[in-house]
Amino acid sequence: MSSLNFKTSARNQFGGRVSALTKGAVNSEVILDVGGGNQVVAIITNKSVDNLGLKVGAEAFALIKASFVIVATGQGFKSSARNQFSGRIKSCEPGAVNGEVIIELPGGQSVVAIITNESIRSLGLKAGDQATALVKASHVILAVV
Repeated sequence: MSSLNFKTSARNQFGGRVSALTKGAVNSEVILDVGGGNQVVAIITNKSVDNLGLKVGAEAFALIKASFVIVATGQGFKSSARNQFSGRIKSCEPGAVNGEVIIELPGGQSVVAIITNESIRSLGLKAGDQATALVKASHVILAVV
């Protein structure tokens, strides 16, 4: 799949194919197979589905701002977030107020999260730990080339 022909501030960019599309009265649920056993679920308006020409099998990109990513640890938690990416922390770099956490997923992809330093401390995050990145489907932006 070709890369985007424009630059974006979204740190998380996943290219893939639409594997399912369910239209509702106003919004649609779009599931994008991004490889490595991972999928991204997006909720977008029906008008956006039509404008982007989305259908099952179409190529698209999912864009997720790092500040939209929530990091969780442990197992057995419940969440309403449709996107749950589990992997190992590749790096965890505190900043002045916020820090960057990169979670490497099975298959080699990564999810970048920007969270507070206090969250990094309270969760005890460090490289090599298991973690899950959570993203609401409504926080995913879809793009096509």
